[in-house]
Amino acid sequence: MSKQQKLPVALTIAGSDSGGGAGVQADLKTFAALGVHGTSAITCITAQNPKEIRGLQASRSPIVRQQIEAVFAELPPRAVKTGMLFSRGIIRVVINFFKGRQRLPLIVDPVMVATSGARLLKPSALKLLQRELLPIATLVTPNADETEILTRRKMRTVEDLRWAAREIKSQYGCAALIKGGHLEGLREAIDIFYDGKIELLLSAPFIPGVSTHGTGCTYSAAIAGYLALGCDLLHAVELSKNYIAQAIAQCHMVEGYPVLNHLCGREGRCPQRP
Repeated sequence: MSKQQKLPVALTIAGSDSGGGAGVQADLKTFAALGVHGTSAITCITAQNPKEIRGLQASRSPIVRQQIEAVFAELPPRAVKTGMLFSRGIIRVVINFFKGRQRLPLIVDPVMVATSGARLLKPSALKLLQRELLPIATLVTPNADETEILTRRKMRTVEDLRWAAREIKSQYGCAALIKGGHLEGLREAIDIFYDGKIELLLSAPFIPGVSTHGTGCTYSAAIAGYLALGCDLLHAVELSKNYIAQAIAQCHMVEGYPVLNHLCGREGRCPQRP
């Protein structure tokens, strides 16, 4: 029998997308593409397709906790990402589980509003996310709209993104990756990373006419995946920018809708941990 490859584990704590383009489904596809075993804790079930979200039902807090505990008991992840958390109760579960635990890479994608406009984070949960979840995160990955909510300042230019990355680092203590793909008038999709010491400007050609549904989930999942493979945070972010750019550029058409190509391959490698 040939020697079997040992795969590192990553965990996504996020909502389910019945259309398969975002949420846990996108995260697990990304982990698989990077050679990482994906595990999940489902926070919400949504009835959605690329056009709209028709319904949403949040998981009860105890079952979210049990899912996380079950994964850690037998499949301890080397990196974790959160997506749609929706409610104060679910956010409290995540905080209580990870606070005080041995430091583990925790990537927070602060999902607040869907591309279709549906609200995915209750207003009552926002302050708890800011006050207690972000300070224990390794990295937060807001898009321009989410950044405006976190900083209470409009994001119009790249300089605004740079200011926001520093402001978030100063206010919450975690590194920030501010995604500027939603900014108007740019020919490139520009993101700003800042960890308190290093600033990176990451750019890729903007591809008009391609839906961004699922890009935020996929981007943050790729970062978690590369961290699980042994990358440091800076390298993981750089590789993930390349990965998401390729996933967009090589997208597929499914029943008339552009869908990210999660199997586009990965550029670069990180040394796998033993």
